[in-house]
Amino acid sequence: MDPEPFQPPALLGPPQPKFQDRVWLHVLLLVLTIASTTLAGVGHYLGFRADFLPARTPAFSPALFAKGLWYSVTILAILGCHELGHYFACRYYDVDASLPFFLPVPTPLTGTLGAFIRIREPIRTKRVLFDIGIAGPIAGFAVAVPALIIGISMSHVVRLPQDFSGYELGEPLLFKFASWVLWGVQPDGYSLNMHPMAFAAWFGLLATALNLFPIGQLDGGHVSYAVLGPRSTSVTIAMIGVVISLAYFSSSWIVWTILLLAMLAMFGPKHPRVFDEDVPLDRPRVLLALIAVAIFVLCFTPAPIRPMELIGR
Repeated sequence: MDPEPFQPPALLGPPQPKFQDRVWLHVLLLVLTIASTTLAGVGHYLGFRADFLPARTPAFSPALFAKGLWYSVTILAILGCHELGHYFACRYYDVDASLPFFLPVPTPLTGTLGAFIRIREPIRTKRVLFDIGIAGPIAGFAVAVPALIIGISMSHVVRLPQDFSGYELGEPLLFKFASWVLWGVQPDGYSLNMHPMAFAAWFGLLATALNLFPIGQLDGGHVSYAVLGPRSTSVTIAMIGVVISLAYFSSSWIVWTILLLAMLAMFGPKHPRVFDEDVPLDRPRVLLALIAVAIFVLCFTPAPIRPMELIGR
């Protein structure tokens, strides 16, 4: 009698299904974020229409609500494409990840705290880590740039009121360049009145810069670790010092600094290891890493929001 073929014991059981999500939760958060960002967009539209004068709040109407979509659709497109860049890279490499979670928040400035995905299994190689990490910022940036150009082209330069006081938005290099190309240099006492779409692009650039900080498990931290390996820990520590310094000079960095310190307290400054940590990246990916550095420089501003007291002349 022939012996029965050897059957290895099923020690691990059947593989767990991947990419399983509570779709209703993602849809609910998206709908709530559409509502919160649209309401914020209505405020931006009323401010844009008022040209730095006190804005009158008209009676609510569907037409007014629709004006808020200039901001809402733009910022959700930027944030959504950023997260979908990560998500589809995970799908490509069969790394289990969630659909994007959007974060609604009832604030008149942004209407959202952004979005994120959860990666639910370890990433084992540097190339996969790099590709997943860089896919988001590049996808979001690709949407933010045309939105910036269109938004600034729909903005206009106005004279500031004599008694005007408020807040000034720090302008990233890319924003400054687009504004200069389309509107030139504003004389004293004048300012660019940003269309809601331009403000959404500004916020999108800022979000891209924040994600590209080479710290811990941010997108920039993934890229830094993939390029530098264990040396990226020194970069993380140095950049935390930079962020703390920024918070000292500009209060708009305080919340972000606290969140980063909390993240480092939970996960530590060292990036989770991959098995090929000592294998250098190929040249095309190193070039992409340099492009990511350039995007960070173009999107970064040292003082995103600061008090302004300007007197029109």
